[in-house]
Amino acid sequence: MTSTLAPPCTVHRVTPEDAARMRALRLEMLADSPLAFLETLAQAAARPHADFRRRIVQASAGGQLAQFVADPGSRLIGHAGGTVLPEDPAATVVFAVYITPSHRGQGVLPSLVDAVAEWSLSVGRRELMLEVVVGNDRAVRAYERLGFEDTGVRVPHPVLPGLQELQMRRRA
Repeated sequence: MTSTLAPPCTVHRVTPEDAARMRALRLEMLADSPLAFLETLAQAAARPHADFRRRIVQASAGGQLAQFVADPGSRLIGHAGGTVLPEDPAATVVFAVYITPSHRGQGVLPSLVDAVAEWSLSVGRRELMLEVVVGNDRAVRAYERLGFEDTGVRVPHPVLPGLQELQMRRRA
């Protein structure tokens, strides 16, 4: 799936050639939003480039894991991933959603989520699910605008004790 945003920007599934730019975006993600992702900036920075490339290769094909990026042709400005969990095989879990601050509010988020949704449908999963840290009201509102609804389910943050995440779902 490839879509075009203005100014010239495409959203596409990652390719092995995206590995170096994806590593740079991942480090930006962790520096900008340290509570939103499951590793620290120090952990990611210490990981060898070959590990980033291996992850990107895994996410570039198949029906179990996919990553999509917003690409204006230079550095990447957005990311969203999708995966399936064994305990919920009918849903795609949307993860690691991020937009570079200077590009927020410019249509990048809907394009990334649409890319995940199209991939999800193509592999037979008709529902999207994501989790947001309780208190991140800006993210909750953004996802509500995209049709996600709070399910009422709260789960402990997988890394940070004391934090809760709220679950949101929508049709793919």
